[in-house]
Amino acid sequence: MAQAPLVEPSPTLEPARLARYSRQLTLPSFDEVAQRRLANARVLVIGAGGLGSAAVPYLASAGVGTIGIADTDIVELSNLHRQIVHGISDVGRSKLDSIADSIAAIDPEITINKHSIRLDSSNILGVLSDYDLLVDGSDNFPTRYLANDAASLSHKPLVWGAILQFGGQVGVSWAGVGPTYRDLFPVPPSPGDIPNCEVGGVLPGVCATIGSLMATEVLKIITGIGDSLIGRVTTYDAFSGRFRELEYQADPSAAPVTELIDYQAFCGITPNATASVDSLSAEVTAVELAELLSSGTEIQVIDIRETFEREIAAILPSTFIPLGTIPENLGEIRTDVPVVLYCHHGSRSARALGFLQANGMTNVSHLVGGIDAYSRLVDSSLQRY
Repeated sequence: MAQAPLVEPSPTLEPARLARYSRQLTLPSFDEVAQRRLANARVLVIGAGGLGSAAVPYLASAGVGTIGIADTDIVELSNLHRQIVHGISDVGRSKLDSIADSIAAIDPEITINKHSIRLDSSNILGVLSDYDLLVDGSDNFPTRYLANDAASLSHKPLVWGAILQFGGQVGVSWAGVGPTYRDLFPVPPSPGDIPNCEVGGVLPGVCATIGSLMATEVLKIITGIGDSLIGRVTTYDAFSGRFRELEYQADPSAAPVTELIDYQAFCGITPNATASVDSLSAEVTAVELAELLSSGTEIQVIDIRETFEREIAAILPSTFIPLGTIPENLGEIRTDVPVVLYCHHGSRSARALGFLQANGMTNVSHLVGGIDAYSRLVDSSLQRY
């Protein structure tokens, strides 16, 4: 759907800036005014991970004048196969600092605003008020619905993307102009139904493909060129090398978004009580697990990761039962002592916990933050990945 340009043009650009963008200034339908619109644009990006690290460099290199990035993570070794703005020297650094340095190396005149906060219902509207457009590169459903609703309440366009394994999708949500993310996905999936990249994996080129498509949609909306993906979703399957398109419309019976809500609860994610030594609750922290192990309390710690992960680092002593083999190995899980499951970051162990609870096991918990949290908070000798 073609739209009028979103942003007014900036003052005349210096000759050096025009020379920098000469290859896009020669494009049909793209001119100096379009370039000045990009220079005057302010774009907020959620996430400096797989999608953010692909989209942000293209936004900056194309000339988007101000880019805000919201992220609270640090760079880990396992990020580097797909998050191309980070390098080996960045491991352990803030992703915000790392991506800001990468953009400065591309174009030091681009303004990067670093928002080292986890966006939620209490703060996103205030942050978004300083920007023209929102880009959602998150990897979880609560943030996706939060981004959609915040953009809707702010009357601003949202460009969103999602990736998993060999595929991904990208679309534009713009309340008042076309349908929104809620029209496409009115109800979130049940927790655990769709794994994240930690659990399911992702081919690195998929991040690049979807991230660049997201950046392109941003440029089109800002300048008013081409047909944006309003009311359409483009999907990419790297396994087959095919793109497909899905059209959808606004649901006239859907309730309008009037406020921001508790998106964890909306997506069926509820907090659990604190763990105790005598009877473990659903979650145990790294410090609590270390205290249990050092106290001599008899527990069974189960590593549900894959073989290659255990070869990198492991919490010992522990029983090794990979996630996919748990149903056939229920007999190895003790019922006479508390059981603690752990994985890399905690998402797989939470899924395994749900499966065991559904099979009648009550004194089972999982390690919040996984071995990654344990290596940071308890045992720094463990190799982080």
